[in-house]
Amino acid sequence: MTDRSRLAIHIDTETQLFNSMDPAPFRRRELDSAVVDYIIAFAEKAPSGVPLTLAIHIDAAAPGIDVAANVADAVCENFRRMAAAKRRQLRRLFHDGRISLVIGIAFVALSVAIGEALAGYAQVISESFVIGSWVALWHPINIFLFDWWPLRREARLYDRLSETTVQIIGP
Repeated sequence: MTDRSRLAIHIDTETQLFNSMDPAPFRRRELDSAVVDYIIAFAEKAPSGVPLTLAIHIDAAAPGIDVAANVADAVCENFRRMAAAKRRQLRRLFHDGRISLVIGIAFVALSVAIGEALAGYAQVISESFVIGSWVALWHPINIFLFDWWPLRREARLYDRLSETTVQIIGP
């Protein structure tokens, strides 16, 4: 068993790695979505705990030391930004979940009170309020039990990819 998982990518020039529509400076440029998908698919299959290596074979002219360092930095920086974005998304999800939970609990309390007030008059209406109140809690319960796991998993994967060893190999 190897101590590293290695993915090789063959391109003509380093610019093929990046989104051609992104006007940002080289190091801050966004990776092309097909390249990101390919790297992520590789990383998801790689054993956890094993460091990743990305070998980029550039078929054009031999890259200079500056180009090699810039490409390696740009690839790692791209995944750092993606991890940070997932963490922001996770914080927003938890924030929305807390607000939804407060609203849901308030709605449950109101529904139970209305249900109790109507209990002597119309049992169907009373029970409808109670059922509706529990439905109001569905969204926050779903957030806190299920929705956050995929975001956390993606952020951790992007963190792992941001620490990838990037090797630039010329012709």
